[in-house]
Amino acid sequence: MATRLKEEIAEEVRIMVEAGERPPHLVAVIVGHDGGSEAYVANKEKNCQAVGFKSTNLRFEENISEEDLLKEIKKLNEDDDVDGIIIQLPLPRHIDAQKINEALDYHKDVDGFHPINVGRMALGLPAFRPATPSGIIELLRRYDIPTKGRQAVVLGRSNIVGKPIATMLMQKGYPGDCTVTVCHSSTPDIKEQCLKADIIVSALGVPGFVKKDMIKPGATVIDVGTTRVPDPSRKSGSRLAGDVDFDEVADLCEWITPVPGGVGPMTNCILMKNTLAARRRQFPD
Repeated sequence: MATRLKEEIAEEVRIMVEAGERPPHLVAVIVGHDGGSEAYVANKEKNCQAVGFKSTNLRFEENISEEDLLKEIKKLNEDDDVDGIIIQLPLPRHIDAQKINEALDYHKDVDGFHPINVGRMALGLPAFRPATPSGIIELLRRYDIPTKGRQAVVLGRSNIVGKPIATMLMQKGYPGDCTVTVCHSSTPDIKEQCLKADIIVSALGVPGFVKKDMIKPGATVIDVGTTRVPDPSRKSGSRLAGDVDFDEVADLCEWITPVPGGVGPMTNCILMKNTLAARRRQFPD
């Protein structure tokens, strides 16, 4: 599905360029040398190349001041050649990530974390929405998974996945109209809540947390967890593990996403889709 979505985006870019327009331009701002950030940005560059985007990485040393970084953000906001901006996290401790995020022009906030985009999303207005939750919604839509009147349980309440996917699932229209329960570290009866669920979205970051005895037969289970765990059988000595015990749970489910290879590729596609919409000076559908 991610491959198909990238092909659709690439075709739209091809038509745009053949009409004499410039391609979409996505800029990633990276501070320091975090390994996870480097891997993510490298993958972002690969995806940009695949769909015909222009991709720029702005790298700054870890000792850059907050004031200087804000000046760089201002330049990007005012640059008509830049359509989308992502701020790669984590930022150094002396820099207030929220302050940097709020300094972005929300029309270029293709990660969907600016308070204006978050507020517009909550109100059901057009907005740039966070890529991972939007990727989940895209999967539900493209696989025609029923959502109206369904019980949905979201495990996790982060601003990146838990809260926005809960908001999207309860919105009017398809895919939405769910009755949503959000569970977190202070929820006393997570197993009981999960057993009621037609749809489970797990974004806890706890490998193997969701077991067979937590799943109602025929449920749709979407695993957002990606935790690196030791694995002596792998050349690297480790592997990515999801929140869901896939081998134990899969036979009970009507639909289930694997880790890796499930939600992750869709997240990257949505970032491209948002950037294409920003190039057109509009919010995505």
